[in-house]
Amino acid sequence: MSETQTLYLSIGSNLNQRQSNLQNAIFHIGERIGEVTTVSPVYKTPSWGFESADFFNACLMVESSLSAPSILQELLKIEKQMGRVRSIEEGYQSRVIDLDIIYLGNEVIDNDVLTIPHPRMAERKFVLKPLADIAPQFYHPIVNKDTRNLLQETRDKSEVTKLPIKLFKNKVELFSDTQFIAIEGNIGAGKTSLATKISEDFNAKLILERFAENPFLPNFYKDQSRYAFPLEMSFLADRYQQYTDDTNQFDLFKNFMVSDYDIFKSLIFAKVTLQKEEFALYRKIFNFMYKEVKKPKIYVYLYQTTERLLEQIKKRGRDYEQRIDAVYLENINRGYLDFLKTYPKQNQLVIDVSNLDFVNNKIDYQTLLKHITDFALLQRN
Repeated sequence: MSETQTLYLSIGSNLNQRQSNLQNAIFHIGERIGEVTTVSPVYKTPSWGFESADFFNACLMVESSLSAPSILQELLKIEKQMGRVRSIEEGYQSRVIDLDIIYLGNEVIDNDVLTIPHPRMAERKFVLKPLADIAPQFYHPIVNKDTRNLLQETRDKSEVTKLPIKLFKNKVELFSDTQFIAIEGNIGAGKTSLATKISEDFNAKLILERFAENPFLPNFYKDQSRYAFPLEMSFLADRYQQYTDDTNQFDLFKNFMVSDYDIFKSLIFAKVTLQKEEFALYRKIFNFMYKEVKKPKIYVYLYQTTERLLEQIKKRGRDYEQRIDAVYLENINRGYLDFLKTYPKQNQLVIDVSNLDFVNNKIDYQTLLKHITDFALLQRN
């Protein structure tokens, strides 16, 4: 395995969602080039060399085992993937993302393809200011001056404004900042599978609904009218106890919490299954309990078509679920969608997964993660 070197990168954006562009670039860099160990504050700076909207700029420290040409190649791929295509004739233009190598250890490279250290870094305050935050004493291997001295001596007098924006080194750090994510959906939507995968990949505390332990559930699917009220009350009591126990006990060895249900589902299912008088009584008890439970920062609802749900239910083969019909599933789905109309928009994310197989297809899983990470970033904008 090749030894790692400390790589310093400058990143910038002045188009569309500038903060999200920078953050997504950091995720790509971490996945393709090396571990992002330090991220500078973000600075707003005027465009350099042309007239346009202000840039958001930052610098990164990355531990990478790639060679300089490989790093450059990956950076160009990331830029292209994010919507930018470089050309020799393009000159200075607005861009979705701009990724430049500043230093790679103490290497000095000067050829037709690549120059390291960056030949114009000392002329650019938008590079030197964030770089001074993360590498103030790093010495330029040619001029033998550290970043602080280069910043003091630069002729660039552009106004550089520090912004109250936090960028995350990786997705684990972003999800940790959310503290609690709930994955919801109809029966067979895949919420347990997704919550489990996220918990494994990002070291989250996993909170799973203990539906299989409910003694009323098999009988309910045989005779709904008789067993609906004791079933829903049993679910509510169990969910309330579990939810309060699990969400109030922080695990020092986990980064955040992810659950495969939200306690509000109790009211959704109860409204479908209970008679009017039963539901009125149930709602009084529920409202009292709901005030006390922790609410998720991100509520993800996985939407599946009824046909797909029935296929998933049949595939997983639980005997007591095989009697579920399409009408029941449609009523549950309608209940969720009605609930989401009243739920804070800034906390809810609805994803149509009818055509995704995120359990067996890595690309589909990555697509789901991108939806969630983009939403988490949008919450911070």
